[in-house]
Amino acid sequence: MKAQYPDHSLASLTSPRPLTLALSLVLAAWPLSSALAQTSDEASAAKADKSKLETVVITAERRTENIKDVPNAVSAISGEKLDVLNSSGQDVRFLSGRVPSLNIESSFGRAFPRFYIRGYGNTDFRLNASQPVSLIYDDVVQENPILKGFPVFDVKNVEVIAGPQGTLFGRNTPAGVVKFDSVKPGKKQEGYASFSYGTYGTSNLEGAFNLPLSGEWAARISAQVQHRDDWVKNQVPNAQTPATEGYDDRAVRIQALYEPSKAFSALFNVHNRELDGSPRMFRSSIIKPGTNELVAGFDPAKMYIDGKNEQRLHATGGSAKLKWALDGMTLHSITAIETVQPFSRADVDGGYILRVIPSNFKLPPYDKEGEVFFPVETSDALRDHRQLSQELRLESNAAGPLRWQGGAYFFDERYTMESYDYTAAVPPLISTRQTNKAWALFGSINYEVSPELKLRAGLRYTNDKKTLATTGKVIDTAGTSAETDNNKVNWDLSGTYSLSRETNLYARVATGFRAASIYPADGFGAQSKARPENVTSYELGIKSDFWERRARLSANVFSYKVKDQQLTAVGSTSNTNTLLNASKATGQGFEINLDLLPTENLMLTLGASYNDTKIKDSSLFDVRPGSGAIPIGTPDGQGRYSLYNNPLPNAPKWIANVTARYGIPLADGSEVFVYTDWAYRSKINFFLLPSVEFTGKSLLEGGIRVGYTWDNGKYEVAGFGRNITNKVVVNGAIAFNNLTGFINDPRTYGLQFKALF
Repeated sequence: MKAQYPDHSLASLTSPRPLTLALSLVLAAWPLSSALAQTSDEASAAKADKSKLETVVITAERRTENIKDVPNAVSAISGEKLDVLNSSGQDVRFLSGRVPSLNIESSFGRAFPRFYIRGYGNTDFRLNASQPVSLIYDDVVQENPILKGFPVFDVKNVEVIAGPQGTLFGRNTPAGVVKFDSVKPGKKQEGYASFSYGTYGTSNLEGAFNLPLSGEWAARISAQVQHRDDWVKNQVPNAQTPATEGYDDRAVRIQALYEPSKAFSALFNVHNRELDGSPRMFRSSIIKPGTNELVAGFDPAKMYIDGKNEQRLHATGGSAKLKWALDGMTLHSITAIETVQPFSRADVDGGYILRVIPSNFKLPPYDKEGEVFFPVETSDALRDHRQLSQELRLESNAAGPLRWQGGAYFFDERYTMESYDYTAAVPPLISTRQTNKAWALFGSINYEVSPELKLRAGLRYTNDKKTLATTGKVIDTAGTSAETDNNKVNWDLSGTYSLSRETNLYARVATGFRAASIYPADGFGAQSKARPENVTSYELGIKSDFWERRARLSANVFSYKVKDQQLTAVGSTSNTNTLLNASKATGQGFEINLDLLPTENLMLTLGASYNDTKIKDSSLFDVRPGSGAIPIGTPDGQGRYSLYNNPLPNAPKWIANVTARYGIPLADGSEVFVYTDWAYRSKINFFLLPSVEFTGKSLLEGGIRVGYTWDNGKYEVAGFGRNITNKVVVNGAIAFNNLTGFINDPRTYGLQFKALF
């Protein structure tokens, strides 16, 4: 008889104590905000008043809106906070944990970030992996995971939009969207330059300049150059890679704005990235058996590998955004092309081979750093990559209670993946060609029922097709080619109710969709395929400005259910990666953002989230990792472990962040300031099957910045430190080999100078 398992429906949303507490806080916030609400009608004066919080304007629903009026969980980072977090030369992973429910990790280093929102993401490390979190840079979807690592510089705003966003955004958004908007060209000649230097020879040079060309044209040139020395030294004599973990990462963006009249504008964007660096540093036997502690005497600056580590990336793209003002409507066209050619080779086992006589051979797990059970050294590359996308969107701009927008989206991506296994006598080439074509029709309406009640609804039809074919010496038991053809209608419905001018309540129901995925056959495992996944999400929230607009609160509770969630089983007793579907997975939790301005000189922000995720498929099992890790659970008669009720991988239950800035104005108009930021995430499972060793410890990282500005903020010099407590933990692992993991960056510090001109 089949076992019956409980179903976590929306009705159970408030049953966990943390969610009950969160709902109580949300409801309690309304009378507080009403009691402390701003009563002044002088909005323009308040905007310029340093004693009040500035209005946050976002484009989460493709229109410019006050963040308070958007019926959705949106977190925004901009201005000084963004500059501080990005000051030490980190890649896009610096955003991880900096807003509620956002986690970012990578097993490729700077080239391939993986995003998770509300615990919902994808651990797949192949170059054709699809993710349920979409990254959108300047209104262009960056679909391939390598494109998602483009550096963050000269950016006006970062928005993290939680929950399904399939109605208005182009590709794979069932978990949400991370959206970057660059600073646009202006008619005024101005710019900035910033330079920092710190630990490990890390330097970061960044700048931008507006160049007015004529009355109708303006241009903006932005660039960033980042460098870090190879600071991890190899302890293996005569190794192919004597040192690693350094990089040279260069990026440039050129924009040209053409505005001949108020009726038409065109914004052209060309960008390029060149990366010459290191793949993620795999370190064998660094986890103490039976624990998730680092082995005694572990030194982040030492490694033990006998293979080669190298990484290169070339990416170039461009877009044309055209806008026509028509009678009562505006037509938008976004045409874009993206190309990327990465190459990454790594000693994946992270160690050197044991050379002992058979009588002394010992079985894993080993307890000496650098020892491995078998060698794995591979490379992956993309050739002939090309992504084309076209969006046409028409939106209303006439006065009245009804507003609408609708359009069509077209997507065409193709590339060849090439993989080598360098442990073979003659490294075999495995080549996989993939194409992906998709198109969609979408529309949404906003209707003001009354001054207090506003409703929104959206609809999208998507058709998505993939083809894949592999050549080379592979395990062909499941074939070497496959096709998918999926279509789906998604929708969302939301409403905002104004309790007062300062406080809005909102509710949202939305569905999302991710097309089927294919994992190619290789020399380690057979081809696999995952069915399309579908998600339904429910969200209730409150947004309020109160305390005479010196405080801003947004809070929500949410619940989602994913049908046929695509998961990746990694490792086990060989170097394999297998796609599978969980018939159901669930998530529920709450999120809070709070900004406070107690005085003109003190600014505080607080973000927190609770995410409880579960795999709800009694038919899913996994076997004990081949690395010697100790699984958490009881095996069945075949040595398998059930995945039912396990949390999703890389899904911390708790994420929290705090920032504080205190400024001391001086008589001459200059200022001394102190800025600190802290981010916390609770423990995580690296894989589908939890184990003692592969449970990532909770992590708290803090930063400090002390600086001086003068000449009305035109110049700034500051000293900074990142991970100032020097907390180093294993934050990722390889399940198929010998307790092999990788770590977060240790403490770094440096100096920065910035000038506006």
